[in-house]
Amino acid sequence: MSTEEELQEHAEHAHNPFDRKVAGSMAVIAAALAVVSVLGHIYTTEELLGQQKASDQWAYYQAKSIRRYESTFVADIFATLKAPEAVAKYKANIEKYEREGKEIQDTATEFEHESALSGRRALRLHFGEVFLEVAIVLASLAILSKREYMWWAGLICGAGGAAIALTTVWLR
Repeated sequence: MSTEEELQEHAEHAHNPFDRKVAGSMAVIAAALAVVSVLGHIYTTEELLGQQKASDQWAYYQAKSIRRYESTFVADIFATLKAPEAVAKYKANIEKYEREGKEIQDTATEFEHESALSGRRALRLHFGEVFLEVAIVLASLAILSKREYMWWAGLICGAGGAAIALTTVWLR
């Protein structure tokens, strides 16, 4: 095939309205795919950070529990030695550590909840991403095979992927 014939063939393909429609829809699907992919990675990162924060809070809670136990132990020793001022001091510490422990537990539970929510959102976005990728493949096959039903299958798959990704907005 000569260069002129090859250029003529490419020019005919470029003017084919079906190819242009499919290529345009592929560009829109690819842009949606990029956005959904980035959001999925962001939520995955937020999930991991939430897990780390919760883990740090539970370690802090454990440290406070150890201090509370030590204060209980020391208060018992001072009670045996009949030192009421020291016993009062350590009982105040026990109450403080119990109060702080409850606050730390609440914070850790909140971080766990946020992490789980980010994980659910990331999963939805990843499923949406898969459907958008399949939509691009189907649209590519439509261009290669010149079959309109493949293009429509790609559009439906892309719309489904976008809808799945959009459901992350309503997750609580």
